[in-house]
Amino acid sequence: MPSKVIEMALPLWKNALQTTKKMILQQRRLSLYNSAHGYEEELIKKKLQQFAGGSINLSKENGIGILTLNNPKLMNAFTGTMMVELQERVTELENWKDGKGLIIHGAGNTFCSGSDLNAVKEISNSQDGMNMCMFMQNTLTRLMRLPLISVALVQGKAFGGGAELTTACDFRLMTPGSEIRFVHKSMGLVPGWGGAARLVRIVGSGAALQLLGGAARVDPERALRLGLSDQTLPSSDETRALGEARAWLSQYTDAPATVSRAVKNVVTAGRELPLEAALRTEKDIFGTVWGGPANLQALVRRPKHK
Repeated sequence: MPSKVIEMALPLWKNALQTTKKMILQQRRLSLYNSAHGYEEELIKKKLQQFAGGSINLSKENGIGILTLNNPKLMNAFTGTMMVELQERVTELENWKDGKGLIIHGAGNTFCSGSDLNAVKEISNSQDGMNMCMFMQNTLTRLMRLPLISVALVQGKAFGGGAELTTACDFRLMTPGSEIRFVHKSMGLVPGWGGAARLVRIVGSGAALQLLGGAARVDPERALRLGLSDQTLPSSDETRALGEARAWLSQYTDAPATVSRAVKNVVTAGRELPLEAALRTEKDIFGTVWGGPANLQALVRRPKHK
């Protein structure tokens, strides 16, 4: 009997799932900016691609993606081509139907020192800076909205744009001796990749003002107190820390992909949308899992919650 119920319910569930998936994907890819804001994405990409170096690497295994910032000679600072590659990797992750989790880390046992200063000097006029700002805000907003539960693994230093990148993840894990620092003030700047807006939502306006206004060094202990970090991992070794981050993330990705992704999507809706719109979106996402295989199999098992 249970297998027949599952067999009969599957077509309805698949139809609801596909409809809601299309709607959510369209919303997730919406650009924050358009030509009315002076945003010409292809022209901006051509400009950024003039500043080469480093790479953004992505591997995917058992539903977990590992995104590696790879420019160790410059402490994984973002070159122009790395900014463009990050957008390409985010697009790849948006199209990854089986993904459940994502870990972002840096090569060479450090996270990211922000933007490559050589590129910054070449695009120091206001319009080029604004273009880079809009491009990276778009990319990191799409990263934040992925249906993957994401973790920034902070080893070594996460400075400037690197600190901003950590705030686009759902969680932050730090290793012993690592630090997060919003150094923008000392560069005569403020965050431009969306890091300030996200930081306020993570730690509150008072703590955000301290971290931005003081360009303060945030070690693992202080980060835990502020709520900026979720845990300090035991190891500072690059390979071991990555394994520890995988193990930590597994507590949130041990469900089928449809369920794990639905959880992330309802949280994203609740965070970003007005209440009524969030409720309607939650209803739509609920419809993609109610009567789905994981739900029906759970009913057969009749799990007892202790």
